[in-house]
Parts: sequence; structure tokens; C-alpha cells
Amino acid sequence: MPKYETTLTRNETVAEGTMAFYLAKPAGFKFTAGQSMNVSLIDPPETDAKGNARTFSIVSAPHENELVIATRMRDTAFKRVLKGMAAGGRIGLRGPAGMFTLDPADARPAVFLAGGIGVTPFMSMLREAAHSRPARDLWLFYSNRRPEDAAFLDELVALPKRNPRLHLVGTMVEMDKSSRPWSGETGFLDRVMLERHLNDLAGKVYFIAGPPGLVEAMQKMLIEAGVAQDGIHTDEFFGY
Repeated sequence: MPKYETTLTRNETVAEGTMAFYLAKPAGFKFTAGQSMNVSLIDPPETDAKGNARTFSIVSAPHENELVIATRMRDTAFKRVLKGMAAGGRIGLRGPAGMFTLDPADARPAVFLAGGIGVTPFMSMLREAAHSRPARDLWLFYSNRRPEDAAFLDELVALPKRNPRLHLVGTMVEMDKSSRPWSGETGFLDRVMLERHLNDLAGKVYFIAGPPGLVEAMQKMLIEAGVAQDGIHTDEFFGY
């Protein structure tokens, strides 16, 4: 994969315990929405056994002028250094990589099933679709514990106003622990919830991203509903 060096421009909190990091886009860096890249810290002040590099899905869309990643913040050397890095801090990149992308020749509606930070590749796809307005429907089913934990939720709610072929179905599983109002779905993603919004699960292509348990459960549910294995694409997000 090609290598690049870039700089951090800023960061922001996008949900409780989740931050987005904005990087200058190197000249010649081209990617497809849904792809990932390897991010490395150059000469960090501390490190640990897991090293100075991690792979992240790209949150920003290909037409945008910056690269964005987002991550749940854990107490690791990598994330402590990244969080504390000042604007202008040096970052190494390798990529892009991955085949978790939409086929432009496929006109079937695409259904995205995301748990938590698994929403990141779908942010890139949906931002690109809001910009390019492809002739297909895109559905995002987005599961979180509470609205406070749902990264990019306000932006996702607003995206259908930019392209009416984009659809958001958010669901929260622990609203009893939330202080924010929520009028959307509650409970875990399941076949009943999908069928309530999609009517027929066949004839669509599915993309699943999130913790391994969610990915496995959604894949099993779709296969039991008669969705062909080659119509299901997965991307697991392991904690680190």
C-alpha cells in the first residue's frame, strides 16, 4: 500500500467517549467510500506493546478535502498520544485498503447494519451519496446504547434532507440510562425491525459493521431470512 505523511489539523468529541480526528489529505491520496487506512504515530512520546499504528475506516467522503477517522477512546498509549496531539502533529498513513465498498454497477437498495463505532465506514458512504445522489436507496440501521453514545447522530438525522433516497433507522437499547429524548426505535436490531421498515428483505445487498457479536448475529439472521451469502458483506470492529 502507498505510504504518506500528513498532519493532524484538529479533533472533536462526536459522542460520549468517542472522538474524531481530522487530518490533512495528502496529495494523490484517493480512496473509495468504505475503505480504511493504517494510521501511525511518528516519534510518539510513549508507546506500548500494541505498537504505534492502528487501522481505521475513513469517515470522510472521497470528494472532501480532508481525511477523518473516529474511535472510541480507551486508555492506551496510542489513544492517549493521539488525543493529546496538537495541531500540526505528524501522522503516517498507509492505504487505502479494503473491499467493504458499494459496487457502482449494482442498483439494488443497500442496507447498512451498524453497531456503535461500526458506523464509520457508512458515514463515508452516506456522505458521498448525499453529494453524488446515486439512483439507489441506502438504508442505515444504527444501534447504540443511548443517543449520547451514537457518534454523528445529528448529522445522520439530517442527511435525508440532502438526499431523500437516504434513510436512517436508529435504535437505542438502554434508553432508561439516557437523559436525552429519543423518538426512534428501541431494542436490539432484529428481523422484525428490519421487515417493519424494508417490507421484504430479499432483493437488497447488506453491509454489516460493528462488534464481532453483532456482525455474527446479523449475518445469521439475514441468512435465516433467505438472503444469499454473496449479498452480505461484513466488517468487524475489535476493541483495542
